Amino acid sequence: MIRVQELLNSDPDGYAWGVWHDRTPKLITQIRDAHPYGPQQRDALDRLWEEISAEPMAPPQNPWEWAASGTAYFGKPWQDAPFLWSESYFYWRLLDAVGYFAPGPWRGVDPFEYLKSAELRDPSLEMELAALDDLVSLPAGDLGQAKLLASLWGNQADLGFRIGLTTHPEAEGIVADDSAALWSALGPAADVIVVADNAGRELLADLVLIDHLLEHDLAATVTVHVKPHPYYISDATTTDLVACLRRLAETASEIAARLWTAMRTGRITVATNEFYCGPGSFHDMPADLRSAFEAASVTIVKGDLNYRRLVGDRTWPPTTPFSTAVSYFPGPVAALRTLKSDVLTGMDATNLAELDNSGQGWRTDGSHGLIQFHRS
Repeated sequence: MIRVQELLNSDPDGYAWGVWHDRTPKLITQIRDAHPYGPQQRDALDRLWEEISAEPMAPPQNPWEWAASGTAYFGKPWQDAPFLWSESYFYWRLLDAVGYFAPGPWRGVDPFEYLKSAELRDPSLEMELAALDDLVSLPAGDLGQAKLLASLWGNQADLGFRIGLTTHPEAEGIVADDSAALWSALGPAADVIVVADNAGRELLADLVLIDHLLEHDLAATVTVHVKPHPYYISDATTTDLVACLRRLAETASEIAARLWTAMRTGRITVATNEFYCGPGSFHDMPADLRSAFEAASVTIVKGDLNYRRLVGDRTWPPTTPFSTAVSYFPGPVAALRTLKSDVLTGMDATNLAELDNSGQGWRTDGSHGLIQFHRS
């Protein structure tokens, strides 16, 4: 039996430790300084910073599911809580601090919007999107693999679009590759779910892949699952999806037009669920989400956070088969993920040893990725 436990915040050598002692305090300062918030919001952000730095975790003032799920952690140091739960709770508290949920002038104002918009306005993006034209001459199979890799590496600077006509250099950083099994599960009758991760470049790449699936009879329908509201800095919402479609139309107009038509005719639909902004892993998914995954031909889960939710944010031995970790999932599932945290499954033992001996922080620095598939 494989014995694993939840990842905690208290390990000085763990990834979570760096998140709480470096990235999170910086984020609070950045959000505070990037907006003309009044004294109420600024004071709430300062109190949140002080709390996560040295004070016990406070319960939410407007509790919902957090009140029940956090009973064991409220009143204790943040570092004693599970990483996945506490990180999710932090982002909810951040939104609450700036008045996102409360009646008033800041209600519904995305505090991360300026970062997402800046990415879509990045001058380098024009050239990256224009490079899509270079893929047209590839055979259909190579074209699909190129766009799958672009979706995998979508949160990196080059979008993965500058792929040569005969080789796929981005494949060199992939530590597990079940792409052939994933392609075999697709076809003209396939109903596909894509659980989106980040807005901006990554979502643009996801949309290009979705267009390819529909254009080449690899899917009958695609449902894009987005967050119901802002979360984890760059997580994609419906607003972000529309912004990406409009940005795509400026450069890759044919792809954008096909996507727009597919949405109008129902071949592409957008869905969301409050679960996506909650503290749980997919093991705790609600019944309606379970039914959707069960009915899908394939669910493609994007990104690092969704991977942690999929396999469980636990101390898996990296050589644990991916299928073992996701055997509970109600339908065929694929993971496309750039490695940015400690959690990992499905590694070959020899490759694992070589990478661990390389001296590189390959498990958390975004330099490596994976494509994993479980048929169920």
